[in-house]
Amino acid sequence: MAFDDLLEIVGSTGRFQIVHVTLLALPVMMMASHNLLSNFVAYVPPHHCSPPKNLSQRLLGPEDILLVTVPLDNLGKPLKCQRYASPQWHLLDTNSTAEESEVREAELQDCADGWTYRLKERDTSIVSQWDMVCDLRSLKQMAQTVYMAGVLVGAFLLGSLSDRFGRRMLLIGSYLLMAVCGTCAAFSTSFSLFCFFRFGCGMALSGQGLNTLSLILEWIPTRIRTVVGTCTGYCYTVGQLIFALIAYFIRDWRWLTLAVSLPFYVFFLISWWFHESSRWLFINHQSERAIKNLKSVARVNGRCEEAEKIDLKVVQESMQKEMSGSKGTYSILDLFKTPTMRSMTLCLAAVWFSTSFSYYGLSLDLQKFGVDMYLIQVIFGCADIPAKLVVIITMSRFGRRPSQAGALILAGICILVNLLVPHDQLIARTSMAVLGKGCLAASFTSCYLYSGELYPTIIRQNGMGLASMMARVGAMVAPLALLGEDYISWLPGVIYGGVPILSGAAAMFLPETLGCSLPDTMQDVEDRGRGGKPKKPKDAATVQDNLIGLKQVA
Repeated sequence: MAFDDLLEIVGSTGRFQIVHVTLLALPVMMMASHNLLSNFVAYVPPHHCSPPKNLSQRLLGPEDILLVTVPLDNLGKPLKCQRYASPQWHLLDTNSTAEESEVREAELQDCADGWTYRLKERDTSIVSQWDMVCDLRSLKQMAQTVYMAGVLVGAFLLGSLSDRFGRRMLLIGSYLLMAVCGTCAAFSTSFSLFCFFRFGCGMALSGQGLNTLSLILEWIPTRIRTVVGTCTGYCYTVGQLIFALIAYFIRDWRWLTLAVSLPFYVFFLISWWFHESSRWLFINHQSERAIKNLKSVARVNGRCEEAEKIDLKVVQESMQKEMSGSKGTYSILDLFKTPTMRSMTLCLAAVWFSTSFSYYGLSLDLQKFGVDMYLIQVIFGCADIPAKLVVIITMSRFGRRPSQAGALILAGICILVNLLVPHDQLIARTSMAVLGKGCLAASFTSCYLYSGELYPTIIRQNGMGLASMMARVGAMVAPLALLGEDYISWLPGVIYGGVPILSGAAAMFLPETLGCSLPDTMQDVEDRGRGGKPKKPKDAATVQDNLIGLKQVA
């Protein structure tokens, strides 16, 4: 593509790209904190009914009060949601001849005086703050669902707006929205307000993720897209480990929410230095701004003389095909307009839905593994490191398509195999879950890069927005699969494992993009779908000669 030629002239792997990618990738670390925040702020502590208030006047210790007011379950632990209607004083008398049947038949009632929490892992949580237990226990899942709904709405709105108004301003606005909504969520006085501001955080996260990816891809050459895309994915992995450390030292949910939100004020200030994508500017007929950005990049990369050869007339002649093919406005409906785009969009929707569905099904309920929640968070984060290393090798050697399909199918197999492991084998079950989660993390890394390469510049953000929407739908639906456990114990595992295997098969119908330049127009995608070979990036010397020739002709 012509823009790749221009990028080679001003420097495609110089100081600008290093600084630009680094500053864009750093905030990705904090995306992990907000995605996984509910694991710690919505921690469910052990709890039981508080005793009647009049018992506080008696000279009884906490253990005695618990004994006479709260019955035990089958495991010998206090019931969480019921207590005796009247204190069972005979239980204090070790010589009592009361029969067990008398205790079992004692009248029970709901927790009329609230709950007592044993906060061991955390000092506070929104669960203990607003008593989201027993009849209100579903509110915990609602908080995460509302957040994911914000991500879904953000993907729909901000993806379309970015294709119309540019990547840079939407990214700047996303940083500010995350900072403000995160701060407000930390000081929320009610659960409703907390959900409202978390919805805003979800929207901001979509804007950040979509525009970060596009700004990175559209300023780097084809030959390093795999490495840069995977390194950006590693920032998310590092962010998981950093978040576990932050959560370990900050045990109050308000201060933890504030701690992961304040850095976005800094990112907001830094983001004003970012350069709008010249590729997007050219396609949207803003050639003067695009040339200005290219010359700015050239100065940073020490290629001022080469940049002087680029002017408006040269660009118009060089990119005539791309600019003429981008006339008109585009919407999300154009993703289904042609056969190749329609097939590609449906397959990518399945890939993103299944990856997110199974990923968050495993990642957002750390307490179910029976392992220290901070340790399992670190283990899950570390699992991404080898997984993403393997996927970068396979994407570079074997291509995007087999890497994407293989990661999904292997993840599904790991989850299904885990159904055969006995429940008392915690280490084995956790190991299989970690392996499956690592494969899903590899799938996320692959589909972010792969989707950006498949969609053309003129509608890339619409395509990425739709893909992100499907991922958020998967994250929202994931907890619902657990409801099937009430009827068939192994049903959720079959669903979590079967869905990625099916979508892995769908991924095999996607076109390969290894070594191909980014498509700029819908026609580029259709040509590739009919078996046409996209242009390979030219070397810098050839590009420079061509541009000099165009300059002389002009």
